[in-house]
Amino acid sequence: MKLDTKEHTTVFKATQGDSTAFIEKVTNQQESYKHQNLILDITNDKTTTIVLIKAFSDLSKIHKKGKKSFVIVAENIDFNAVPKSLIVVPSVTEAFDIIEMEEIERDLSF
Repeated sequence: MKLDTKEHTTVFKATQGDSTAFIEKVTNQQESYKHQNLILDITNDKTTTIVLIKAFSDLSKIHKKGKKSFVIVAENIDFNAVPKSLIVVPSVTEAFDIIEMEEIERDLSF
């Protein structure tokens, strides 16, 4: 797992291709990053499925309760099948764009 922090956002990048182990690692470290927006980049795992993405739901709910963004970056999935409670985008650039929009919405009290 690789970490990169930029201002108020931390990017977790799965480097081993095992998203199940990645979910465990991120969940175990969630408390350390509860004041940061999170981007979880699982593009290295070419076997990513909607079922796997749904496994991030609990972590997403916990993080969003703290008024922080939680975005997953994945490729080769049916984005229409992703639950509405999760935000999944195909690139890290789009993830940063989503976070920026959510920050503006929070600042404006939407």
